[in-house]
Amino acid sequence: MSHSNTLTVSETFIPTIPRRKQLTARVGVFGVGHHTYWSQFPGLLNELDGKQKIFCNKIRRFGVEPIDFGIVDNASDALEILPKLKAADLDILFVDMLTYATSSTIGIIFRNINIPIILVALQPEPAMDYVHGTTYRQLCNDDFCAVPEFFGVAIRMGCKMPEVILGTLENDPVVDTEIAEWCRIAHVLHDLRRARLGHLGHVLESMLDMHTDPTALTAAFGVHVVQCEPDQIFQFYRDDYSDEIEEKKNAILEFFDTPDPISDPLTTKLTDSDLYSAAKAAVALEMFIDDQQLDGLAYYYEAATGTPMRELVTNLIVGNSLLTGAGFPMCGEFDIKTCVAMMIMDRLEIGGSFAEFHPIDFVRQTVLVGHDGPHHLNIADRKPVLRSLQKYHGKPGSGASVEFNIRKGPITMLSIGVKSDGKFKFIVAEGESLKGPIPPTGNTNTHGYFGSDIREFLKRWVVEGPTHHFSLGIGHHAQTIRKIADILGIECAIVSVS
Repeated sequence: MSHSNTLTVSETFIPTIPRRKQLTARVGVFGVGHHTYWSQFPGLLNELDGKQKIFCNKIRRFGVEPIDFGIVDNASDALEILPKLKAADLDILFVDMLTYATSSTIGIIFRNINIPIILVALQPEPAMDYVHGTTYRQLCNDDFCAVPEFFGVAIRMGCKMPEVILGTLENDPVVDTEIAEWCRIAHVLHDLRRARLGHLGHVLESMLDMHTDPTALTAAFGVHVVQCEPDQIFQFYRDDYSDEIEEKKNAILEFFDTPDPISDPLTTKLTDSDLYSAAKAAVALEMFIDDQQLDGLAYYYEAATGTPMRELVTNLIVGNSLLTGAGFPMCGEFDIKTCVAMMIMDRLEIGGSFAEFHPIDFVRQTVLVGHDGPHHLNIADRKPVLRSLQKYHGKPGSGASVEFNIRKGPITMLSIGVKSDGKFKFIVAEGESLKGPIPPTGNTNTHGYFGSDIREFLKRWVVEGPTHHFSLGIGHHAQTIRKIADILGIECAIVSVS
């Protein structure tokens, strides 16, 4: 049998790695109405308040913490609610367009709140009962009436508004999909501006695209960069945590397949010594992360040949893949920009593997996408593989390495580049993960299809100025990522071929 055929490893799906931290976000909700109506139509205010409670319960299902600020019906109420909105430390704000409202209920908020404000116009009825129609029922369903006015005022005030969520209050899958998307965006924004990303070691020599200004990262994304030392991990590696190491070894063997080598002479079946080193490094890594209260880590360090430090820093691959699957993005080669991209994808719940382009398949019109090092194991299409490598190509050291390809179907790539003015830029593309053989080299690889002309796609990709790494996730999410870029004020290029 040719070694190019599909690998004979377990085809069963891998178990999901539970998150280290549950996703959350602080989402504000306030409704708007017109104060004149309340005395004219008894019971209307209570009915609209009930609509808002239904909406709050709806968004609670998407893993956010809704904070209900009630109904604002005049300019004085808007002014009074403003400091409360600021004090709530919100990630996004939904404005529930309960009925017609004058724009005085929102103008001062447009001017002073610098977070995404999403207008939501959700009628309780798909259509009015016209034969028995009343002004009261019309007002109950007048959710869209003031939306043009609100948008017009937002534009005059220089407030960039997302598109309105428009539909019915219940039994509307389009509405539920759009609300879920904004709740996932809220997860991204919540964690970016609170994240502590570790930066350990130094740039792999000569990779000029890896250099990143930590202050620029804070300015663009809100993350805080924690400068770390290899000795901070090593202090846990040199101590005896035999029980934890044995437990980690068992977890690794349960999670990964360990097949015999196929064609690459650099690979062998996972050795006992490599398994032990990987487990010991994974235990030390997790203790270090907890000690430093980190939310992600980008690292590269070589250490001296033959030292325990060299053994540690070259055996982090298995542990960092398990962590990435648990929602803790890790990047080799000191690439903290891609660590941010991986965090964005993970909080969107679409994965986010560390990847780059490998050889092109001009026969299939695909390109292999993958990398050595960290991968999001929750998006694998089968049980991932561990192989022992006698050497890591282009880097010092040897040991266990992770090999898998991601699920077949839609994929999205996000690279974060830096322009000549020092500003960040998102480069995004959507494609397909196709079934096909991958080389048994102890690295991830997936056949990425990006249109009928892979040559033209790759030409268009590189001229946008990406870093050579990117985050790879499942599903098509370019437009969601564009929304995040717009919120952050970052240029976004979506690359495609017809």
